[in-house]
Amino acid sequence: MLLIALCLLSYIAGSVNFAILVFRARGLGDPREAFSGNPGVTNVYRQAGVSWACLVLTLDITRAMAVAFAALYYLDTDQGPLIALFLVAGNRFPCFHGFRGGKGVANYLGFNIIFSPMFAALSAAVWVAVHGISRKPFIASLFMVLTLAAGMLACCGLTLSSVLGTAGTVALIVHGHLANLKSLMAGEANA
Repeated sequence: MLLIALCLLSYIAGSVNFAILVFRARGLGDPREAFSGNPGVTNVYRQAGVSWACLVLTLDITRAMAVAFAALYYLDTDQGPLIALFLVAGNRFPCFHGFRGGKGVANYLGFNIIFSPMFAALSAAVWVAVHGISRKPFIASLFMVLTLAAGMLACCGLTLSSVLGTAGTVALIVHGHLANLKSLMAGEANA
């Protein structure tokens, strides 16, 4: 019962999209209406600049860390990936924002900072390196997510709940990047 309650609370927490809230507070409209249409850190950076992107990233990561602390406190470690899955699902399909949300990368990073800090740090280095080579944030994000998933499995083991939670989270995040992947395959420059 506790696992179900924490999954639900994690989804609700993930459904609070800070990019949308920050844009509303600043009178900037909806970040989903420009550039990539994604209410995430990269799109906030494109529309409002680095300081607002840093604020949104900090809020996303802090929220995810709080959810991860709760998961570690109340559940067995191997159930943590299920909580991460529901956090990312809330971010991807937020009940408070018409089920049109972000991609969940910052939330997964924040969650992993608590569960596997060394892999979280490694994933940030991977993001920087891959972005330096590809110049495409979404490609860097996908490599980051794979690194985070490896860290989650290393921390939580290969139990059914750990593998399902991790695989589900990766699938949700990759699904969020399908349009970018299709654009890249079609050879579009702005993918």
